[in-house]
Amino acid sequence: MPRLHGGTTILTSEAQPRGLAPDKEPRSRPGGPDGVGAVDYAGGVMSSDSSTPSEADPTPAGSPSDRAGQVDELVDAVRRYRNAEGFMRGRSRDSMHLGKTDMTALRLMLHAGRSGHPLSAAALARELEISTAATTVLVDRLEKSGHAERRRSPTDGRVIEIWPTAATDDEVRSTMGILHERMMAIAGGLSPEECRTIARFLAALGVAMTTLEFPSPTPAAHQA
Repeated sequence: MPRLHGGTTILTSEAQPRGLAPDKEPRSRPGGPDGVGAVDYAGGVMSSDSSTPSEADPTPAGSPSDRAGQVDELVDAVRRYRNAEGFMRGRSRDSMHLGKTDMTALRLMLHAGRSGHPLSAAALARELEISTAATTVLVDRLEKSGHAERRRSPTDGRVIEIWPTAATDDEVRSTMGILHERMMAIAGGLSPEECRTIARFLAALGVAMTTLEFPSPTPAAHQA
């Protein structure tokens, strides 16, 4: 019986599907991503992804163990992406000679400035969840390194806004622009159904992460 890679079996006239007349000629139809079509008999279809378990692969497709393996592979892919993104962000920080909190602050400033709502020092402190004193030190450091600057608000002279410098804006845009292009190229290779499935998965994953509640630390834990 001829066999394709991946365990897919193509039925020929020597091995007709049960219940079909032997004189029915097979008709090829488009199949999976490897370009191999399924065999379509009049009165019955065997698709290219309906592989018959072989002796080398005794686990039938769709079995609980097969399903668990697919889920594990998906979760592992998410972990690998997170590791890759973390590595990329680390390289970006190193190239700009910035610490993690400093880089996060710059991204917040860039996003706020582009949306038309620049951050004050107090707003930046809330976003970073650090004290106003620590924020002052952080902004002083970014200002000294040429990454940020203080500007008086054009609408309220009492408010001081924190902005990234033009050079920093250009540098971050360059790095993020390349990343955005690569992401769009990969996403563009997906079918509409695949896009909807992945978007639904990532949205649910985001909700699961943001709604995760941690137990409050006990006094004993503080003492330890």
